[in-house]
Amino acid sequence: MGTARPGLPRLMAVTFALVALFGVGVHGRNHIHKKPHGGGGAGHRGGAKGGSTVVSSPAVPPDDDATPLVAPPPPPPSGSIVPSDPATPVQPAEQCVFDVREYGATGENTADDTEAFRAAWSAACAVESAVLLVPSDGTFTISSTTCSGRASPVSCSSGELANADRRAMVVQVDGVLMPPDGPDCWPPSDNRRQWLVFSNLDGMTLRGAGTIEGNGEDWWNLPCKPHRGPNGSTLHGPCDSPTLIRFFMSCNLVVQGLRVENSPEFHFRFDGCSDVLVDGLFIRSPANSPNTDGIHVENTERVGIYNSKISNGDDCISIGTGSYDVDIQNMVINPSSELTLGWL
Repeated sequence: MGTARPGLPRLMAVTFALVALFGVGVHGRNHIHKKPHGGGGAGHRGGAKGGSTVVSSPAVPPDDDATPLVAPPPPPPSGSIVPSDPATPVQPAEQCVFDVREYGATGENTADDTEAFRAAWSAACAVESAVLLVPSDGTFTISSTTCSGRASPVSCSSGELANADRRAMVVQVDGVLMPPDGPDCWPPSDNRRQWLVFSNLDGMTLRGAGTIEGNGEDWWNLPCKPHRGPNGSTLHGPCDSPTLIRFFMSCNLVVQGLRVENSPEFHFRFDGCSDVLVDGLFIRSPANSPNTDGIHVENTERVGIYNSKISNGDDCISIGTGSYDVDIQNMVINPSSELTLGWL
């Protein structure tokens, strides 16, 4: 005689018991998070080599919650920002890309791509969120150019400019961007004190995997430069040389990931700015190149400079008058360079 099969009521009872025992259901599901691979802080491009000085610090810029960079919250009350809270770039959901090639740039090194660059900037400024792209497959030469934001000065320190008025502008340099090759090639009508200027902007990022090449050698060898005249003399006369990249009267700035080399004078200069993040730069010029400060900060507040390598002919970082809340961590600097406070 065959074994009797359990009836339907008994099967239903067993099923309900299993459900109660193992807690199957939407609200009882457990989420398992995998541990990240690598287990460490972000790596730094270019380690310390012989003779370099390493300033010990965290491997990444300090951030309370270690979240990715996202659109900043409304400005806090005056005085509440500290150096460990540098600028956070505006990251919109979607950005229009303005490739300088689409505006006539050739990227053929000796060609003048100034007008194409300026046209791309003007078009990018006409939309709410934009990327001006210098593509990776070319070397683009432009003459002295000022990229301006709002017609009226940006009020950064007071917090009066609403987030809605912020333009999420990114300049992405993946190729090579450079000025004319020395003073003899500099257009007579151009400003000889500065090359690429970003002025009156709120919420801008300059980044990329490319190189900004300064073509500074002929500027360094002008006879008015120290010990560059006949028999090692220094001659009198006009000696203006351009700062490579200057930010003026702007706030919420990010400069990230670029290689910047051989500036005629200062590589970077921040004048009258606030809430600045500099991260992951490689700045280089020869040890005997005069006045080629890596980063100069003047009348600028709330600055974070992190995870960068600077090897140049003057101060690696110089902090001028009117600057405060400057946080510098995890830097590799050339032994011949130094960090200076004040105009030295």
